Parts: sequence; C-alpha cells; structure tokens
Amino acid sequence: MDTKVLYVTAVVIAAMGGGYYYFSGNGKKLDVDSSQSMKYSAEGIQLVQTDEKGNLHVRAHVDHLEQDLQRKTSQLSHLNASMFQNNQVDSTFFAKEARGFNDNEKVILTGDVKATKIGDGGTMVFLTDELTGYPKQRLFETNHQVTVNAPDAEFISQGLKADLNQGQYEFAHIRGKYVPN
Repeated sequence: MDTKVLYVTAVVIAAMGGGYYYFSGNGKKLDVDSSQSMKYSAEGIQLVQTDEKGNLHVRAHVDHLEQDLQRKTSQLSHLNASMFQNNQVDSTFFAKEARGFNDNEKVILTGDVKATKIGDGGTMVFLTDELTGYPKQRLFETNHQVTVNAPDAEFISQGLKADLNQGQYEFAHIRGKYVPN
C-alpha cells in the first residue's frame, strides 16, 4: 500500500510542477502565428467549387500546388480549369503555370495559355503566352500577342481585355481574316 501512495504522490507533484512550469511562461507555448508562415504543397489536386446557391462554379485539375499563407500567394503547375454558368461549361483555361495573388483574387497564367469561351454563336479560342485573370469578376487581360480562333474569324491581336460576364472583348492592333456569314 505504501508503494501505491508514494507513486500517486509522485504523479501529483510532477503534474503540479509541469502545470506551474507551463502556465508560468517558462515553457515553450504554441505560437499560433507561426502557422501563417508555413508553405503547403500538394500533388494531383481536383477542385470543385460551387456558388452561394449551390450551382457548380469552377472545376479544376492541378498537377502541383505550392501555397504560402503568409504572402497569400499560390503557384500551380499544369492548370486545367472550367468555369460554369447555369451549371453549363462557360469557359475553359489551360496553362503550364499559374501564380495566384491575394488569395487568388488575381491569377497570372503563363506557358502555352489556352482560354476557350463557349457561347451561343460558337466557341472562341484564345492562345497566348500570358493571361492575367480576376476570376471572381470574370475579367481577363493581357498585353501579349493573342491568337483568336472564332467561328467566323481568325486573327492575331496585340493584347486583350475580356469581360466574360458581358461577353465583351477588346482587341488591339488586329491582323487576320474575317469571313462574314
């Protein structure tokens, strides 16, 4: 019986000492802000995002992702994404690399960028080496050369501003072919 009392007393003293040491500030406590400086990475990501009504908004596949929570940036390899309107594919995007800023409010696609807009009049394909997008606003722009393939036209533009909500496109210094219906 004496051994049991001695053992319990030792455990109680150790627990009190450890508690005092921890709560007195001498112990190393978990630094909550340290998690924000961490970088995360993942492979083979499949993303499905819905809007506030539960309708499909974005579906994407990414081969590799690196995210920095402190800087609110992300870097993606081989992005293949589709944006939806009324649960139908509205536009698609492919790029060898994408960099997101401010929690992906701004995304810069680089490397064999292919953007496709699917509409009532047919499909328009935009090919460029860099495209800057603002996904929440559905706005995209570039000052780089863009090759445009549309059902009734094929041309090259030095720059592009696109508003996918309104279906409005601005091109600069156009060279190409137009075949009226």
